[in-house]
Amino acid sequence: MSASRSSGTTDALGPEEGPEGRPEPPEAQADGPAVIPGSELLAALLDGMDAALCAFDAGGTVTHWNREAERILGWSAAEAVGRPGFAGWAVRRADADEVQGRLMAVMGGPGRQVHEFALLRKDGGRVLVRTQSAGVRGADGKPAGVYCAFSEVHAQIDLERAIALSEALFEDASWGVVLVDVDLRPTVVNAHAARALGSGRTALLGRPLGELIVQGVEDLEGALQHVLAAGEPPAPVELWVTLRTAEGSRRRCWRSGFMRLASPLAEEPVPLGVGWLFQDITEAKLAAQDADRARFRSNQLHRASHSAAECEDPMEAATTSLDYALAGFADHALIDLVAGERLVRAAATPSDAPGPCLPVAGGGIPLRYAHGHPALQAVDRTGSVRATAGAGAPGEWATGRQWPADSVHALCAVLRSRGRTLGVVTFLRSAHRAAFERPDAVYAESVADRVAASVDLHQALRAGSSPSGV
Repeated sequence: MSASRSSGTTDALGPEEGPEGRPEPPEAQADGPAVIPGSELLAALLDGMDAALCAFDAGGTVTHWNREAERILGWSAAEAVGRPGFAGWAVRRADADEVQGRLMAVMGGPGRQVHEFALLRKDGGRVLVRTQSAGVRGADGKPAGVYCAFSEVHAQIDLERAIALSEALFEDASWGVVLVDVDLRPTVVNAHAARALGSGRTALLGRPLGELIVQGVEDLEGALQHVLAAGEPPAPVELWVTLRTAEGSRRRCWRSGFMRLASPLAEEPVPLGVGWLFQDITEAKLAAQDADRARFRSNQLHRASHSAAECEDPMEAATTSLDYALAGFADHALIDLVAGERLVRAAATPSDAPGPCLPVAGGGIPLRYAHGHPALQAVDRTGSVRATAGAGAPGEWATGRQWPADSVHALCAVLRSRGRTLGVVTFLRSAHRAAFERPDAVYAESVADRVAASVDLHQALRAGSSPSGV
């Protein structure tokens, strides 16, 4: 059954009428394709709407009623069309006059009006609806009726909440929100995400992520591709990335969540892209890493002290302390002791493979360190010195300083005991490790203090005197 009665307004949408007032059949029309009759077209349009819709003529009689209205209230179009208003069937009689008056009041005025009413379902239940009504004018410009679109209030509120949430996410959210299309390019970026990515909101749109992220883009794009293909991961993902900014590269850690976006209008889920939400947790991650590193190093120092205490030879105690210090810290370690105006190599780890720090066989030959060597600087300054190979040939840089050829980062810590400089301990890292930083120097100095105490005892015993009597 059609969702509307046949009327002049409805028929005006149809094809030209024949001589008897009926639409001409398609074969009788001279030009153009067959045209759907106006009443059937209007009925199909009304029934396909997502919102419930009804209409009244100027006298208040229901003229149109679509399927969404039937779904909400339970009354079919055949039961609704032709009734004089809502009284007694869609509205309680006590409320009918007020409801009808508010609906019909819009007929003579401009614009739309929004109201909330409690309507009756066919089964006797009540449902609160929000209506938008507007007047309809005839061909002569005079008021001809009213149309009213309505939906359940909770559904309307859900929609408004969804819209409000969307606007809040893309304006005021305290975490980054980016919508990425199926080609993995940003289509919407909120203010927080733009700041995190170091660019303007519009400047990011449509650009490949690889233009913004120097390192880590493969992991991010891999996560996005997984979401498009298989769905959301079960838990947030922590991604380390390096960003390209005007101030240089910045390494950040983002805790990221992903949601696959699909069109609600398609019968089958059609992917529209991925919603990517992230928070910058770099400071928290670095703090956690620093705490873990500090705990590990403290434990290593504790173990080194216990092992060194069991060594009969003080020099063995010194090398044992270095062996424990190397774990997770450096690749090589050297002990150079002061001998007059020069330094002499006393112990070292193997230069060609991992191994323990051992005394150098046949030691005693002074090292030919050039002026400005980091070890000599440490002795002169009575403090730690850090050095890193330049962009040239790191092998030449290392061998020129008499260090293993794979060394690219160095940290020299002076050995001090009883107010005297005994020598230098040098820690070396290869290219797969980061350069030494200030916290590393503090740890190296702690190790150097223990090594210096053992070296001092070793020298005192060789000289035939007790350290306490020196």
